Amino acid sequence: MSGLYPIKFEPIFLEKLWGGQRIKTLLHKDFGKLKNCGESWEISGVEGNISVVSNGFLAGNDLNELVEIYMGELVGEKVYEKFGNEFPLLIKFIDAQDDLSVQVHPNDELSKARHNAYGKTEMWYVVDATPGALINSGFSRPVTKQQYIDAIENNSLIDILKYDEAKEGDVFFIPSGRIHAIGKGCMVAEIQQTSDVTYRIFDYNRPDDKGNLRELHTELAIDAIDYSYLPDYKTKYNTELNKSVELARCKYFTTNLLEFDKHLEKDYHKIDSFVIYMTIDGSFDLETEEGTERVEKGETILIPASIESLQLKPVAGKVKLLEVYIQ
Repeated sequence: MSGLYPIKFEPIFLEKLWGGQRIKTLLHKDFGKLKNCGESWEISGVEGNISVVSNGFLAGNDLNELVEIYMGELVGEKVYEKFGNEFPLLIKFIDAQDDLSVQVHPNDELSKARHNAYGKTEMWYVVDATPGALINSGFSRPVTKQQYIDAIENNSLIDILKYDEAKEGDVFFIPSGRIHAIGKGCMVAEIQQTSDVTYRIFDYNRPDDKGNLRELHTELAIDAIDYSYLPDYKTKYNTELNKSVELARCKYFTTNLLEFDKHLEKDYHKIDSFVIYMTIDGSFDLETEEGTERVEKGETILIPASIESLQLKPVAGKVKLLEVYIQ
């Protein structure tokens, strides 16, 4: 045994023009002197924003150092074989006090060719939403590449986008190539590939804090967009107490919703992957052979692949968390 234990990290807080206060008020995270915190990066191996361990004997080490030292014991043998020393997922909370820009992310092939990076497939779980808050995912009708270009030139892109009113618990799976945007009033948990390649398509013609319009990536986006149409982009699922319920599964990640109000035993020996818990509500004790760790609302914890069984015990009432791993 490596002596690895469930690992917590210092959140990385990002000031954003469109950010708000809910990362503090709802998730109880102190983002210090930031005026508007738009994002809390919970677990990140992205260069320049690498997570640092906050608990146990590994405190002060960063995530990439951990992967380098513990390799498959930390992330799973299969995962390490594929990604090497790069942690494959970026986990964050996003608080949108204003509309985020309309974006698209290229797929792996295009990202590799243009940026020598991975593409970005992601998903959102709506943690909180003010009445009337909207999320864009995909087009509202079948659209050709030329019709899209015309809409960009006519400044009428919004007219061909599909918007859903966002409610707590809504799930949107966003494969690379799908046009998308988080609207004002939404707070989401985001699980995504480790990639920072984003093409900004439309930003509501608004200036930044220096009075400049933000750069758009109009030309780059045209060949990155998947123009296919779906009648509904929201994920359907049924909740079930004390059982993992699948929300999204793709080659990059599997995300389940786990709501529980009693002592649960979890067995992960079949998956050969790390497991991440993002705590949406409630608090619980996570027990392993290495000891017990209290996990509070708003906290995210990484369970190394070497820990194949554990116990979850709610502190009081019901706990709601997202359970993330790679299959």
